[in-house]
Amino acid sequence: MKRVTIQGEPGCFHEAAARSYFKNEDIETIPCETFTSMFDTLNNDASLIGTLAIENTIAGSLLQNHELLRKSNLAIVGEYKMHISHVLAALPGQSIDDLHEVNSHPMALMQCAQFIHQHPNLKIVEKNDTAGSAQEIAQKGLTGVAAVCGEYAAKLYGLNILARDIQTNKRNSTRFLIIADPLEAPYLVKHNKINKASLVFTLPHTQGSLSKILTIFSFYDINLSKIQSLPIIGREWEYRFYINLTFNDYVRYRQSIDAVKPLINEFKILGEYNEYTNEN
Repeated sequence: MKRVTIQGEPGCFHEAAARSYFKNEDIETIPCETFTSMFDTLNNDASLIGTLAIENTIAGSLLQNHELLRKSNLAIVGEYKMHISHVLAALPGQSIDDLHEVNSHPMALMQCAQFIHQHPNLKIVEKNDTAGSAQEIAQKGLTGVAAVCGEYAAKLYGLNILARDIQTNKRNSTRFLIIADPLEAPYLVKHNKINKASLVFTLPHTQGSLSKILTIFSFYDINLSKIQSLPIIGREWEYRFYINLTFNDYVRYRQSIDAVKPLINEFKILGEYNEYTNEN
């Protein structure tokens, strides 16, 4: 049985993503309170697999998780894209007018900002987890308090759903990464189907340095599907670049890596894996 770490309590979106990715397998999920504690757990046990939210179509990239992944010794072995539908849930017998507070993970609250703004009586309280917010309300019998969570979590903890599909953008999706010890990667990635890679690097602070890299990737027919820059603390106006590449020819991809290496610094391949499709 695979053992998969998740950030959050049972019923959270991370658990849903993990079970969907390993849909044909029996897995055990290991809840972790924070992303940092999840990486600590993974680093202490090479047999574990992790499920990590990395970006959302509304709230954007989870920048902290980019850095946690870079600093770790873990590798990306897969990805899963999941539609996220939030509900407003509270103890049975209450209406929205009875509420004075709404709890959830900051990302979930951000995704539902428009709905929450329509109810100025609701004080926003950030928590570590969507499902954990629902769990706390149920266990402590908190009246006047609602959780923004998934429908599965609301039902799991016996809460009443007051409103469904409350996210601002109904086409709300989150991309999750499946991460593992590099020594386990060969057993988790289908090598004959590798068509995506995630890289991180820094560039010399010179004119045109980034455009040269992009030109080389284009020459080798490599598609840049995402680029994310983060400032390097302590080095003014210098940035670290996280990029995702997709390709049809693995050999051409590796040739492009060899071609750009002399032009970049602090280079690291975060993972080579299969791009998610509905057929995965």
